[in-house]
Amino acid sequence: MVKLKFYYDFLSQPSRTLYIFMKKTEIPFEPKPLNLRQGQHLTEEIESLNPFKKVPFIEDKGTVLIESVAILRYLCRTYNVADHWYPLDIKKQALVDQYLEWQHNNTRAHCTEYFRHKALWPLKTGQAANVEKVEKLEKKMIENLNLLENIWLKDKPFLCGDEITISDLVAACEVEQPRIAGFDPLVDRPKLTKWITRVQSKFSPFYKEAHHIVVQTADEYQYYASELSKKNS
Repeated sequence: MVKLKFYYDFLSQPSRTLYIFMKKTEIPFEPKPLNLRQGQHLTEEIESLNPFKKVPFIEDKGTVLIESVAILRYLCRTYNVADHWYPLDIKKQALVDQYLEWQHNNTRAHCTEYFRHKALWPLKTGQAANVEKVEKLEKKMIENLNLLENIWLKDKPFLCGDEITISDLVAACEVEQPRIAGFDPLVDRPKLTKWITRVQSKFSPFYKEAHHIVVQTADEYQYYASELSKKNS
């Protein structure tokens, strides 16, 4: 049987999402890890499959899909997974889609930009982050995390209702990313804390496995920040 080919790097939030989901739902796949920081996604071979040269993407039965949300929907409709992940009921499905559409310019955008400017680019370039820029990005990210706390999780255990869906996994992987830059998104957010604990439990042990790189890269950034502080003191 030809397995789905999955190209990914755990440093990428959507890569972690897809990996965790496929492991949890027992969708067979051939792992194709790529190291983004080493530029392994920039080869001609990868470009021939994905002209945007980004991860994650999949190749399945001759079809290449390059956007993580589209991939999640495809997996839910192509493979035998439980209905609650992406319900067939049109109203329940619309609630899942509602968050998935919202998150692109909100949870994903703000958590990613904060992580990139404060931690990723300094680690790649050796140059200190722009403090003013980081402060502005942190403010926007905090506003967004508060929306998750006070609106999306106001009166329900999961983002779209009483059952976990693909939206919860997408969101959780994004919320984890600022940890790399030394920011704890759960402080003073009890609903967000309980929610992410539920998500982690539902996807154990794969959630922890995929997020090992968050801990590893956070340690790398802390060392970098400490050395930079010594250098400038």
